[in-house]
Amino acid sequence: MDVAQRVLQDIRRVCRYAVQVGKLTHNPAIELTGILRSRKSNHRASLPREELPGFLKELDLYQKRGRILTKLAIQLLILTFVRPGELRCARWEEFDFESALWRIPGDRMKMGTDHIVPLSSQALSALEELKSLTGQYSLLFPSERERARPMSDNTMRKAIFKMGWDGSQEGRSKANPHGFRATASSILNETGFNPDAIERQLSHMERNGVRAAYTHHARYMDERKEMMQWWANYLDEMRGSGKVVPIFAQQS
Repeated sequence: MDVAQRVLQDIRRVCRYAVQVGKLTHNPAIELTGILRSRKSNHRASLPREELPGFLKELDLYQKRGRILTKLAIQLLILTFVRPGELRCARWEEFDFESALWRIPGDRMKMGTDHIVPLSSQALSALEELKSLTGQYSLLFPSERERARPMSDNTMRKAIFKMGWDGSQEGRSKANPHGFRATASSILNETGFNPDAIERQLSHMERNGVRAAYTHHARYMDERKEMMQWWANYLDEMRGSGKVVPIFAQQS
């Protein structure tokens, strides 16, 4: 992340706080969205915010034409914005329902270190539904053919394409399971959440070597818990209204 982007995020955070304490009626920094030129990247296709309401409604209907396990996998992927492989290979023993935490061991993480995912009430509900279906197995998402193996890495992608987000329809982008991470990151940064908390939740590598040595998997945990619940609530509001919810409306 370059200096200009970080300064803009700091401005958003200050304005967000001003809204919370009643000094501003809305966050004017939201109007600065898109002011900085984006650098070209090869990131996997993400879902634009304006397409989220339609996607979420289609996802609710997916189990009528596909497996409910696939629907729950995509739902949890969006709610937790972990990497697809981290979700596909998740085991029930990693979840602490009482503390509402998912502890992913380092040997399953891209960065090689343990990672904690705070679970929103919506994520817990989805997990409870899932547990009634696969709780007798070690894996949350076992393969249909071999229960000791996780679902295929193409399962969610094929489902997303089946729902119509394969890039062939006007008004619908080509979405990718990994891209939900970028979608969440973009919205959370625009909202004014602590960029460091967002990066920690995404389990991104710390670019500063000295700082990385002291980065703990539980860092910014209180902020991350608040952020994950806000994100789940934001998704619910868009699903319910069927339209994009302005970010500043979430900050009052």
